[in-house]
Amino acid sequence: MFFKKANRIKELEVKLADAESILTPEMRDAIALKEKIRALQDEADNLTADNEKKIASAKNELAKLDEQKSRYENELNTLKSLIIECDDEILYQECGIYEPMFDFANSEAYKLELKNIRDRQKAMVKNGTAATGNTQWTVNGSHPQGKRMVKDMQKLVLRAFNDECDVLVGKVKVNNYDSYVERMRKACNTISKFGNIMGVSISVNYFDLKVSELSLALEYQKKKEQEKEELRAERARLREEAVLQKEIEEARKKAKKEQQHYQNALQAIECQIAQASSDELAELQSKKNEIINQLSEIDKSLQNIDYREANQRAGYVYIISNIGSFGKDVYKIGMTRRLDPMDRIYELGDASVPFRFDVHAMIFSDDAPALEAALHRAFEKKKVNMVNPRREFFNVTLDEIKSVVKSNFDKTVEFIDFPEAEQYRLSQKMKI
Repeated sequence: MFFKKANRIKELEVKLADAESILTPEMRDAIALKEKIRALQDEADNLTADNEKKIASAKNELAKLDEQKSRYENELNTLKSLIIECDDEILYQECGIYEPMFDFANSEAYKLELKNIRDRQKAMVKNGTAATGNTQWTVNGSHPQGKRMVKDMQKLVLRAFNDECDVLVGKVKVNNYDSYVERMRKACNTISKFGNIMGVSISVNYFDLKVSELSLALEYQKKKEQEKEELRAERARLREEAVLQKEIEEARKKAKKEQQHYQNALQAIECQIAQASSDELAELQSKKNEIINQLSEIDKSLQNIDYREANQRAGYVYIISNIGSFGKDVYKIGMTRRLDPMDRIYELGDASVPFRFDVHAMIFSDDAPALEAALHRAFEKKKVNMVNPRREFFNVTLDEIKSVVKSNFDKTVEFIDFPEAEQYRLSQKMKI
């Protein structure tokens, strides 16, 4: 059997040698190429299988990362819900308009209501309704000891909550009010959790009183500031009236002095005329007429001074701009009762602004406050400062102002369309 197999192998080797001997070089190259292709195919199959394993592994890793990302996002959202923004700059940028909860006439009324709310809080603490608690709690089987422990926990919870609220009430402003209410709510929930086992928590009514206290504290501040602003306005009005009265007294004194001077001159010229020759008479008469005209002008001036003193509503409405300080199409529309209104314009252009104001119109009116109020009402929505009514700057065009003046004033008004702004324009050139 063994010999048969050995012979068979030899026969096959001879046949293979014969077959190889008849192969051409091209056939040999084709066989070698085929073997190389088979080897490359085997290598490719191995690489494909390896890549599939790597892809599957990467997919598994990616799925784990997605799961981890989702978990982190959930944790981040949870943390964000606990965050209360306290940065003043961010709060000022994001603050809305505070809607008052109360409407008292003065700060003293707010102060009294604030005291009333705090008294109500004290009453709730005293009668045990400021915080809830499990009255059936026992300690070592003793109800009295359990009740005492619950009361101690209520005191602890209320003290912690009150301390947090006192800090917020002391620092509340318009820009942080909403965040402080949220801080109160979170403080209430967090502190109440410590008493969960004994059913101890801050009562809803007590929490509402704390929010009311926060609102009142804010509105009390705002009312005091409003009253201060009104007081400043009244002081400014009194100063303006005092200056006007001084101007009137000085102007009357000056006019009376000039009147006396010309009256003396008139008496002297009349004496000269009585003694003059016919050649001198014409010249003296001409001088007398000049003196009479001067006295007439002085009389008109005195009448105007008396009128301005008697008529408290007569004055000038001014339209001024300051493009170097506030830019184009920003106008201040104000009123002054000064005898010389430019004195007021010079005061406005003092060191508080970098450039002087330019006057576009100076309108004398028998009822200057009414004309000023009409202009302010017409441009109510175009105020630069929407909060403080004393800041009389408006973002409008001069044509709009002309139209409103024409509708509310029946006399011709001369407007200067183009502001000189000399110092501003020269400053701009010097920077080039």
